[in-house]
Amino acid sequence: MQNDPMNSVVNVAAYKFAPLSGLAERREPLRALCLAMELKGTILLSVEGINLFVAGSRAAVDTLLDHLRSDPAIGQLEVKESHSDHQPFCRMLVKLKREIIAFGVNGIDPGSTPAKKISPLELKQWLDEKRPCTLLDVRNDYEVRLGTFENAVAFGIDHFRQFPAAADQRLAEHRGDPIVMFCTGGIRCEKAGPYLEREGFRDVYLLDGGILNYFQQCGSQHYQGECFVFDKRTAVDGRLHETSTTLCYACQNPLTAAEQESPMYVPSVSCPYCFTRTLEP
Repeated sequence: MQNDPMNSVVNVAAYKFAPLSGLAERREPLRALCLAMELKGTILLSVEGINLFVAGSRAAVDTLLDHLRSDPAIGQLEVKESHSDHQPFCRMLVKLKREIIAFGVNGIDPGSTPAKKISPLELKQWLDEKRPCTLLDVRNDYEVRLGTFENAVAFGIDHFRQFPAAADQRLAEHRGDPIVMFCTGGIRCEKAGPYLEREGFRDVYLLDGGILNYFQQCGSQHYQGECFVFDKRTAVDGRLHETSTTLCYACQNPLTAAEQESPMYVPSVSCPYCFTRTLEP
């Protein structure tokens, strides 16, 4: 059943690469505002920008976004939005980090050297027309396992920091192809794109707003499965509705409804991905 936006929790995700100073001075007033508005989620502040996943009432979310956009250092902030019938976060955190998305490669500055972007509607047109391109999924293997675009290339990595080495080893055969990379909301591609361009790939695009924005504008056409999200909803479908996928308490792997039927799945104990480890002495 579709959530009624008037009576549901508003979930927003946004990021922006922009030079920020005075991080410690920014942190406490921002945290106080969020707590006063009864918002929950996580906001990351770094010298390279801001990244946030926050949920709450319509009025509270709008107040936070207005506050951030009024900051001259941040300004315009593009937001992905969905709704749920419950609060998907447990608490409100405002953290200071070295990077708003951990990559571990020096000299990558999306704020000043951004990769080219392709809109969801344009990508859908490419896929409708079967235009030659390499779809590159930069997410972790457990995310890819839940769903991805048809015929997408994935590296089977456990953490985004592994992307540069994996790309160096496995992407050479696609050097002459147009490459369209994608992730959940776009932020990982913002770093992966400039990295590939630095390594000599010249026709690189990132999906603007990621899978969530594609779902919002195009639904699930050309996409198979669900999209993992980093909150208590675990995954959403092409309509941005929460699915029945859950997390294994023991190993934190996402489990589809079918995997939850496995005899190896014991809530809070084991699942098909960690069952053998729970038997080890």
